[in-house]
Parts: sequence; structure tokens; C-alpha cells
Amino acid sequence: MSTSQTLFTPWAGLVGGGLIGLSAALLMLLDGRIAGISGMAGRFLGPAAPGARGRAAAFLAGMVAAPVLLVSAGRSVVQTVPGDLAVLIAAGLLVGFGSALGRGCTSGHGVCGLARLSPRSLVATLVFMATGIATVFAVRHLGVG
Repeated sequence: MSTSQTLFTPWAGLVGGGLIGLSAALLMLLDGRIAGISGMAGRFLGPAAPGARGRAAAFLAGMVAAPVLLVSAGRSVVQTVPGDLAVLIAAGLLVGFGSALGRGCTSGHGVCGLARLSPRSLVATLVFMATGIATVFAVRHLGVG
């Protein structure tokens, strides 16, 4: 399978999406926080209220632990990233800039914000999606990147 193909896994997607939704709802219910990764990283790396850094660390550790647990259970985890280090660094900087500019990331706006019917999150998610679509088109059809 080439890198431009993706396996269609509806059941895994349904279970994974359900778990993401459940975890986001539980975080909002139990901690009053939106499950946005950029916000969690900000609380972990920057100034934070008492206890917030530990909760953010647990959230981020879970993101790292999940694929480690899958691999240790004998399942393969496939993640494709560009082989060009300069492209990878530029992409990371652009995502970080976009998250700061949009005051949140795809998980905060796309999962939590849309669930709360936030107009700002709807606009942010539409911008994220349009940018992603344009990027994939440029890379696959125009040879950019």
C-alpha cells in the first residue's frame, strides 16, 4: 500500500471516535476543562493553576502510552511522517502558530467546541479542514512538499 492510500476501518474508527468523545465529556464533567491538546500542552509547559500541570501531564502521557500499549500487545501502529526533517519542522511550526492564532487546536475546536455548538469553533474547524484539504491536494497533485 502506498502512503497515499488509507485503510478504511469503520469499526475501529467508531470505537476510537466514541472513546475520544467519552474522554472529552468526562474531562469536561469532572475537571471543567476542554480536551484540547494545545491547551493541555500549554498547561503542562507554562504557568498553570495548582494541580493543572499534573492533570495535563496525565492527559499527554495517555496519548503517548496508548500506542506503546498497542505495540506491546502485538498490534502494529503505523504513523507516516515526511522523511524530510526541514518539512517536518516547518509543519510543526505552522501547526503551533495556527493553534495559537486560532486559540485552540483541532481537538479543542473540532471535538469539544462543535459539541458545545460554539460558532467560533465551527469557523476554526472549517479553516482547519480547508487548510488540510488544500495541503493534501498540493502535496499529492502539485508536487509541493
